[in-house]
Amino acid sequence: MSGDKYFITDQHASYFLTFTVVEWLDVFTRVDYKQTIVDSLNYCIAEKGLECFAWVLMTNHLHLVARANPPARLSDVIRDFKKFTSKKIVDQIETGNESRKEWLLHKFSFQARTTGRAENYKMWKDDNHAIYLDGTNLWKQKVDYIHDNPVRQMIVSQAEDYSFSSAGDYAGRRGLVKVTVAY
Repeated sequence: MSGDKYFITDQHASYFLTFTVVEWLDVFTRVDYKQTIVDSLNYCIAEKGLECFAWVLMTNHLHLVARANPPARLSDVIRDFKKFTSKKIVDQIETGNESRKEWLLHKFSFQARTTGRAENYKMWKDDNHAIYLDGTNLWKQKVDYIHDNPVRQMIVSQAEDYSFSSAGDYAGRRGLVKVTVAY
């Protein structure tokens, strides 16, 4: 099990979450892989009870501020999201025009064998680094942190210009994922 000390203790509370690719591998460099994440988030919102307040997809991790609406449980939604996206992206790597195909699959296979937590390939780390937000003064800080990620990485100069983020939603635009703007 992971050494992460941040756990989901309330299945319906709001959390700042981080999903990290094993070994911090830069998987999300292709639009197809990014679109899989977008589509999966939207599916979880529409069908699984996820409510997303903020998100950003970087090359090797995904940040969310989210909660699960009853009867959904946040841990279950996360488990299903990570399982589906891992399988889908591995399939895209195997069948697509991926120049790093052998290397990525080797890394994912090694992680599966080492941890014993996946059958063939393990793309996501086990932990979610869940930080409880309800009733704290961290909410705006975490949303701003999420939106500033692409600016800090010098991908864009204005947060709202990054397509794979909810920053545009907070600037009055409609983004790729159906978010609930919190402030």
